[in-house]
Amino acid sequence: MEPSSSITFASSSSYLSNGSSPCSVALPPPGPPQAPPLTAGEGWGSGGAAGGSGSSVEAVSLNRLSKNLEQLLLDRDLDCSDADVEVPDGGPPVAVHRCILAARSAFFYDLFAARGRGGAARGDVAAAAAGGTGEGAASGRPRYKMEELVPGGRVGREAFQAFLGYLYTGKLRPAPLDVVSCADPVCPHDSCPPAIRFAVEIMYAAWTFKIPELISLYQRRLLNFVDKTLVEDVIPILQVASHSELTQVLDKCIQRIARSDLDDISLDKELSPEVVEKIKQIRKNSQTADDDASISDPVHEKRVRRIHRALDSDDVELVKLLLNESEITLDDANALHYAASYCDSKVVSELLDLGLANLNLKNSRGYTALHLAAMRREPAIIMCLLNKGATVSQLTADGRSAIGICRRLTRAKDYNTKMEQGQESNKDRLCIDILEREMMRNPMSVEDAVTSPLLADDLHMKLLYLENRGEVHTMLDKMVLIGFPLKNFSKLEGPRWEQI
Repeated sequence: MEPSSSITFASSSSYLSNGSSPCSVALPPPGPPQAPPLTAGEGWGSGGAAGGSGSSVEAVSLNRLSKNLEQLLLDRDLDCSDADVEVPDGGPPVAVHRCILAARSAFFYDLFAARGRGGAARGDVAAAAAGGTGEGAASGRPRYKMEELVPGGRVGREAFQAFLGYLYTGKLRPAPLDVVSCADPVCPHDSCPPAIRFAVEIMYAAWTFKIPELISLYQRRLLNFVDKTLVEDVIPILQVASHSELTQVLDKCIQRIARSDLDDISLDKELSPEVVEKIKQIRKNSQTADDDASISDPVHEKRVRRIHRALDSDDVELVKLLLNESEITLDDANALHYAASYCDSKVVSELLDLGLANLNLKNSRGYTALHLAAMRREPAIIMCLLNKGATVSQLTADGRSAIGICRRLTRAKDYNTKMEQGQESNKDRLCIDILEREMMRNPMSVEDAVTSPLLADDLHMKLLYLENRGEVHTMLDKMVLIGFPLKNFSKLEGPRWEQI
């Protein structure tokens, strides 16, 4: 169970509360000042002992209103919407009701009021970007693009629909399980990347559309994630904290990354210069005398940066010249790791064709180029590495495989969605399929197989844990399928193991 600071999702009949009554409104409606609400004695059922009765009637009325408004989102047979919002997933636009959005959000009030005055509303495709063309313009319905409403369009369909659900009903529904769960069957799903991405997207929406109660709730949720997840997954939390001016979350993310082994190249690529400088300063202040003695050669670092800049320019010929002019090698510069992380498949292929890089070399953090390609989830790059002989069974320093990395980054919804004939394949699912087929084709090599008694005992304990969860048979079937050496598990006893 998560600490009490995490978000509490309302049940189907409860309101999101900030400590006041269920009837309270956390955000004052935008626009002209509103008359104060009636007190219990002034409302329905007033008179004599009307306080409790009036409050009860009002709560029932508000609950019914919430359910009625929710039907506007759920009932496909009744479409009273008057605008559309395009999300960047290529699916159909999300229909919205401008009157409700304007009443609940100061951002939307200003947006729609500007359009009503004849101004160029931000994100209004029908009026501005599309120049009055397209389906929205033809029907008189304004259409807004998410990437113009939110910088970078960093709010996905499911997160936006959950956000709308709160605006319409005042209730925060539980997130769809397959949206906040990954495709790894043994993951507890309390801090995996899909759960973090969903919370981050909600925060972008809450901040942009000015819903302070959601900002407060999801700030606590993000704080919970920081210490529980892998350091790579802290980066999107830090990015939204910086964008949304969440000082407490930002400081905690900076401290977590500063304590980690995340390399300077990743920091420079992913974070703003100001944040990177803070992280480097913290690391510098915490260095010991031994750390000072192990500082890298500045000449070597300069040569490495030149090779990386050449790769950024897609210029493999320049990389060859730099190699010839200095004593540095591709492996010294971790050039293949860099290309797998930040370059396109053409550059990776050309770099591999040089024949100068060790495909299975691990960097300072224990990752091979294939591990980094799996983190990026680019099928073409994964195929390039596998075709040249990358070992799919290699594990990271913390015991993760490329398949496990891909599964943990992939939403259960995306993994389980069936593609219709002629439809473009889901990239995340495709990466997992490619890696699993390669694992079946080339089972674990001797160096990666479980041969030591210590590792066998460790995996034996994991199997017993999985058995208690009812998942061991599925795992064993896969292990037999890929040729895993089950002879190491002779300690397992009982009739259920006799067939192994």
